[in-house]
Amino acid sequence: MHRNQGVLTTFLSDSDSDDLEMLVEATEEEEVERERQRTHRRGSVSGRCVINCNRGEGHNRIYRDYFSDNPVYHGVYFRRRFRMHRPLFCRILSGVEAYDPYLVQKKEAVGIPSLSSLQKVIVGYRILAYGVPADFLDDHIRIGKSTFIESLRHFVKAIVALYAEKYLRAPNEDDLSQLLQVNEQRGFPGMLGSIDCMHCGWKNCPSAWQGMYSGHYRKPTIILEAFASQDLWIWHAFFGMPGSLNDINVLERSHVFSALTSGLAPPVNFIVNGHNYHMGYYLADGIYPS
Repeated sequence: MHRNQGVLTTFLSDSDSDDLEMLVEATEEEEVERERQRTHRRGSVSGRCVINCNRGEGHNRIYRDYFSDNPVYHGVYFRRRFRMHRPLFCRILSGVEAYDPYLVQKKEAVGIPSLSSLQKVIVGYRILAYGVPADFLDDHIRIGKSTFIESLRHFVKAIVALYAEKYLRAPNEDDLSQLLQVNEQRGFPGMLGSIDCMHCGWKNCPSAWQGMYSGHYRKPTIILEAFASQDLWIWHAFFGMPGSLNDINVLERSHVFSALTSGLAPPVNFIVNGHNYHMGYYLADGIYPS
C-alpha cells in the first residue's frame, strides 16, 4: 500500500490525499488488531462452523434404543451390533468410567452437561467392531470427529490397563491344562485349540503395496492368525501379514510355536492309536503340514 501511495496522490486533490493517508493508517491498525486477535485468541477456532447438535438428544436416543427398561432393540439386536451381551457391555462401561475420568460425563464452564459416558464409549466399540469413519456416527450419537478420536484413544488405553493382564495374554500352564482336559473330553486328546487365518480387506491400501497385499482374493487384504478354544476364547492373535501369503507363511512368522521351539512349553503327554506323543497340537485345515 505504501508503494502505490505516491502514484495515487498525483491524481488526487489535497483532501483526497489526506483521506487516503487516513485509509492507509486505518488499514494498518486493522492488520495489527487482526494479528493480535490471531495470536491471543481463546475459545472457538476462527472460521469454524458451530453447530448446535443437541448432544443430550444423542444420549437419550441411545438410552431409549438399547438401555431402557423396554428398549427399541432387544437382546438379539444388541448382541449383533455390539458383539456382546448388554450385561457385559455395562460391566465394561462401569470399569472404564472408574479408571479414566475423561469418560465420565461432566459439566462445561457454562453449566451445560458434556457428552455422556455412553456416547464416548459406544464410538470406541463401533469403530473397533466395524471400522467406521470418525464422523460416521455424528448424526446419530451427536459426537464430533475430534472428540470421537479422543474418546477412542482413552477407551483403548482403559481397556488395556484394566483387562490386559487377564485377557490379552498367552495361555499359562493352568490354562493349557484346562484346555487339554476340555478337549480330551470332546475326543481330541492333546489338542490345544483351533487355529486358522482370515483375510481382512484393506480398502485404502496404497497403490504401490497392492501387489504385495493381494492374493487369491484379488483385492488388498491383511491376514489375522488366531487360535481359539471351544468356548470362542481367543488365546492367540497375530495380525499384519500381507494378503499374498498363505497360512504356512504366516505361521512361520508368528510366535505361536516359539515356546515349543525354545523348550519352554509345558509337556503334553497323550496316546493315540498306541503311539505316545509329548507335544500338543492345534486343529487346522489341510494346508498346514502334518
